[in-house]
Amino acid sequence: MNMPEALTEQKGQKWAISLFTIGVFMAALDNGIISAALTTINESFSVSPSWGSWGITLYTLGLSVSVPIVGKLSDRYGRKKLFLIEVCLFGLGSLLVALSQSFPLFLISRLIQALGGGGIFIIGSSHILATLPKEKQGKALGLLGAMNGMAAVLGPNIGSFLLDWTGSWHWLFLINLPIAVLLVVFGAYFIAETKAPEAKRLDAAGIFLLSLSILAVMYGMTNLDGANLLHSLGNPEVYGCIIFGILCFAALISYEKRVEMRGGDPILAYSLLRNHMFQRTLIIGLLSGGLLAAVIFIPSYVEQYLGVPAAKAGYWMTPLALASGIGAWLGGALTDKKGPVKTVILSGIISCAGFALFPLWVTEKWEFVIASVAAGIGFGFLLGAPLNVLVSEAAKTNKGTALGTLSLVRQIGLTLAPTLYAGFITAGFDQIGNEINSRLLDSGYSEKAMQMIPEIDSSDVSSLQEQIERIPVPEVKTAISDAIHASVASGYDHLYAAAAVISLLVIAAISIPAFRRQKR
Repeated sequence: MNMPEALTEQKGQKWAISLFTIGVFMAALDNGIISAALTTINESFSVSPSWGSWGITLYTLGLSVSVPIVGKLSDRYGRKKLFLIEVCLFGLGSLLVALSQSFPLFLISRLIQALGGGGIFIIGSSHILATLPKEKQGKALGLLGAMNGMAAVLGPNIGSFLLDWTGSWHWLFLINLPIAVLLVVFGAYFIAETKAPEAKRLDAAGIFLLSLSILAVMYGMTNLDGANLLHSLGNPEVYGCIIFGILCFAALISYEKRVEMRGGDPILAYSLLRNHMFQRTLIIGLLSGGLLAAVIFIPSYVEQYLGVPAAKAGYWMTPLALASGIGAWLGGALTDKKGPVKTVILSGIISCAGFALFPLWVTEKWEFVIASVAAGIGFGFLLGAPLNVLVSEAAKTNKGTALGTLSLVRQIGLTLAPTLYAGFITAGFDQIGNEINSRLLDSGYSEKAMQMIPEIDSSDVSSLQEQIERIPVPEVKTAISDAIHASVASGYDHLYAAAAVISLLVIAAISIPAFRRQKR
């Protein structure tokens, strides 16, 4: 290749990576954006909050189903082609959402959006791994990971801004249309087509079993109740769906083993699942979803623990969002220089320190900023390069399948962890009444003072604080406020301590001797 051709190819690669990055940001942003307008959307369709939450649940289910399937299809039919199809689907879904006149049409449109948005990150990652030299893959994957993480964290802020600016929730989705059009136009011109070396018969039965398994498990997990976790496990909609999903997955593995033995092209290769490197990377992917889920509770943390007004609480996610983007970029650069294993270990150390600062040190806003930046940089390392490089090395030719599976287990962690975290917060809130009684009795206050305590509603701490302000006795007011603060702190302390433990589990998973031997 002569110099002009090399420069042209390099320029084309930069364009392709830029387009994939924009696509990843657009798709990842959407679930965060809608959370800011969920109440407004529910009111416009006159549906209850429980029904309204299906706008997010269906999007999550659609992502979970589409990710591994699109990864396989992109390997088979071409990554450029699938990227353009995915962007068109996402744009069509966005238009239909914005034009929805009924709630059922809104839900169907959200599912179309998810089927379009789910595969963009996987296709972009597969393209990078297939076209860039190994020493440059980390930085490019880190860039995609940075956009993925920053979009998830900044989504609620951007959604609130657009809602305030336009006054209509429809614009949250219409804004996707010009972006989608530009991605299709420029993508058709600048992105080079890549695909796996050989294409065999499509594994339709495997796709059906995998979709059924994912849908059943994810639906069961979305019905878990963090406040009553053990009780909710006895709900037939929970255990029934999860058991059915596990049985479908067992049937899938048995079927895929036979397909692979016959020389076919399984949607989820049995030999890949037996690979120790792949298994442990999936475990770390699941844990990384749990770390990302801890971020969801930042607005409520700064509001209820640090006293930030509810209208401004979302903006306090900005330091962590920016830090996670920086961490993803640094993780990519470090993966190129030192390898993915050392990058993952460093990620676990930094994120553990950052999350541990919340329960051990944070009492002021400036301390919160330092802790959130450390945590963001730490888990940001995992968002792009190191895990993608590890699974692609394990998969060899089936990169799309491997990346899709990794993204799926990360999504499962992101779905499951909030339920567990919410249980910690609820347990802290449930202590408020006993903590107030204990502090007043220890201070020697009379029964008359006890009668001044307002009725406890642990779901609305800000309303409770307003009631306390009306108590005429300053000492009683102070004792009750301190009791509430201590109870709320207890719930969030356990939440972020759990995130710190998850970070340690990341280090343990990557440091297993058998895994380290394979990396050598």
